[in-house]
Amino acid sequence: MKVYTKTGDKGTTALFGGTRVPKDHIRIDSYGTVDELNSYIGLIRDQEIDSHYKSILIEIQDRLFTVGAILATPAEKEVLKNGEIGRA
Repeated sequence: MKVYTKTGDKGTTALFGGTRVPKDHIRIDSYGTVDELNSYIGLIRDQEIDSHYKSILIEIQDRLFTVGAILATPAEKEVLKNGEIGRA
């Protein structure tokens, strides 16, 4: 099945909020790496391990999701509509 985004492939991709950056931008590479780490931690969590360690891995994953979101959000989109900075 083909997926069409109707944005074309001009060598760019969108961050949160629509800002376009080159596909080889450090932000894209960084949040991709964070996402990979998160998926590996998920595989470990799926194994028969002590519940204490499982809860630690859940906390790490939660923080990695936040890091990924920060990396995917350009500075000009960090301020929320209520004027607060959108970081956890």
